[in-house]
Amino acid sequence: MSQIQRSIPRPLVKTNQTVIVISVLLTWGTGQEAFLLVPLLAGLMGLMLSVHPIMEVAKRFLKKPPKDYIPEDWEQQQFNQKIAVACLTIGYISFVLGWNVVGYVFTTLVALAAFIAILGFCIGCFILFQWKQYKYRRIHG
Repeated sequence: MSQIQRSIPRPLVKTNQTVIVISVLLTWGTGQEAFLLVPLLAGLMGLMLSVHPIMEVAKRFLKKPPKDYIPEDWEQQQFNQKIAVACLTIGYISFVLGWNVVGYVFTTLVALAAFIAILGFCIGCFILFQWKQYKYRRIHG
């Protein structure tokens, strides 16, 4: 029995990453932490409901069928989204509570990871790969 590999077209992933970076920059520039809610709520919806509003809107602008784009692994993107949601949540709550240093640290982490991913290196992918290697080595000596 073959396993169906789920994937996401790369332009949709890059759009989500861009929205994260822009939201963080808007938060820093305006002092309004509410901008973080855009990628945060979209990410939560993607994880919990399998419907990511940012990607759903971006999908309408694809010029080719989704299968014609370079695919990004769905499982890997779920892992990355969990990291992004965690950082955005901690950043948002920290700003709301007035813990600005913590807010800047976590929003810097997520914005930097998203920006580096836009440039072509996925930090979350690297982390997941290393984790899987560690688990394999631990099991197989």
